[in-house]
Amino acid sequence: MTERLRVENLYKVFSKSPEPALRMLAQGAKKAEVLVKTGIVVGLNDVSLSVPTGAIYMVMGLSGSGKSTLARCINRLNEPSAGRILLDGQDIVTAGEAELRDIRRTRISMVFQHFALLPNRTVAENTEFGLKLQGVSPRVRRQRAEEVLSIVGLARWGNHYPHELSGGMRQRVGLARALATDADVLIMDEAFSALDPLIRTEMQDELLRLQRSLKKTILFITHDFQEALKLGTRIAIMADGELVREGTPQSIVLEPGSDYVAAFTREVDRSRLFDARSAMNPVQPVPLAAGLSLAETGDGGGLVLDDAGLVVGALDADTLRALRTGGTSLGNLLRKDFVTVHECDSLLDVARAHRAGRPMAVVDGAGRLTGTLAADRILAGIASTPPQAAGGPHA
Repeated sequence: MTERLRVENLYKVFSKSPEPALRMLAQGAKKAEVLVKTGIVVGLNDVSLSVPTGAIYMVMGLSGSGKSTLARCINRLNEPSAGRILLDGQDIVTAGEAELRDIRRTRISMVFQHFALLPNRTVAENTEFGLKLQGVSPRVRRQRAEEVLSIVGLARWGNHYPHELSGGMRQRVGLARALATDADVLIMDEAFSALDPLIRTEMQDELLRLQRSLKKTILFITHDFQEALKLGTRIAIMADGELVREGTPQSIVLEPGSDYVAAFTREVDRSRLFDARSAMNPVQPVPLAAGLSLAETGDGGGLVLDDAGLVVGALDADTLRALRTGGTSLGNLLRKDFVTVHECDSLLDVARAHRAGRPMAVVDGAGRLTGTLAADRILAGIASTPPQAAGGPHA
């Protein structure tokens, strides 16, 4: 996966003379120690991360952890004290004032928590405001505004004013304004935090819907771990200005790495977070007959595959034993009562599909067998870390 944004060894010290604090941090001092000894507040302490192109990258942590400071450093609303911020390989920390204005207008857009709409301008005028700053002609920018308002479900509200809209609708306008410039990176700083819970859920669903088609690179700041799990491709967790854990949602829940991170994961619904691939036993098919192979299911039986890796049937333990001893031929002995689930199916859906006595096949997007699942592994995956298969890790 290509990389859109990289942050390297980023520091932010809130002082006109940051050097003493930077020296202390370089020697291993923490935020609290720097504050006590110098009176200087540390916002970021040696933060490095990589945001893949087209990902929703979540940055989360408690109040004061540095997550919003990071967002503001990336678009240089806050000036970094040290470090690099690479946008498609270009270090924007060194960008001059004119270049920085161009970056903000065309390459990085921002959606704020409290909407930041212009109250005396219509929804359409708010949406096209960034394009106006770019010098786009009135006709072209209005056409683009109408396009993105339609995308976010506000096609009929272009001539209304922000005070006439609900909170959720105003946030949609903020999102439309960010999308209108077609920027490379979209920064969403606590964008849904001010919304009522039901509206917030709807906006999360709307963002996921838009992302499926637009595939934007999004840096999303939040204090809500459930929101991070729902939206995130990857999650970075911050504390006291430092990045303390980074990875996929599943890896963070399985291996928090610290009590601080573990505290966020305790109430996670694993049945919805983890998928069939995270709990399955990977298969290693062996030849069975001409054009057919066998993947054992762990109960003495197995799934029979054709040359393409597709499941054509199942064999119970007694039938398979008879075949191997030469006591019978395959003939019409293949069972068709196996259950098929996809790798990306949640364990909740897998549990619902499970049928006692029927082998469960896990298949990829092309329908090829990649693993098998038994009831004990489904339950273990929901309850805690899935048990390892004989062949080793597979998550």
